[in-house]
Amino acid sequence: MTSASGESAATGQPAATDQPTASDQWRLYEVFVRARRGLSHHHVGSVHAPDAQMALRNARDLYTRREEGVSIWVAAAADITASSPQEKDSFFDPAGDKVYRHPTFYDLPDGVQM
Repeated sequence: MTSASGESAATGQPAATDQPTASDQWRLYEVFVRARRGLSHHHVGSVHAPDAQMALRNARDLYTRREEGVSIWVAAAADITASSPQEKDSFFDPAGDKVYRHPTFYDLPDGVQM
């Protein structure tokens, strides 16, 4: 039985609840691993952890058990900002009129081989 203050009448200790509190919630981290033969990091999944260091350890244990990776990045999912797939036309449209950004815009000198 608990009192109105949320304490157990028998022990005087705070009553246990089935609802998690804010301190019980671990942050979600996205995990990126660079393979032994790779040059870039690739998203491999996510882990929950109380902080970034624990997220690195959890990611190492979960995603590189067979020594597949040489580098791990973790990023808090809440800190990642991404473009929306619904906005792809308007978001990427400005790049279409900048032909100078394409390699076909430039003429190669005679001594350069492709």
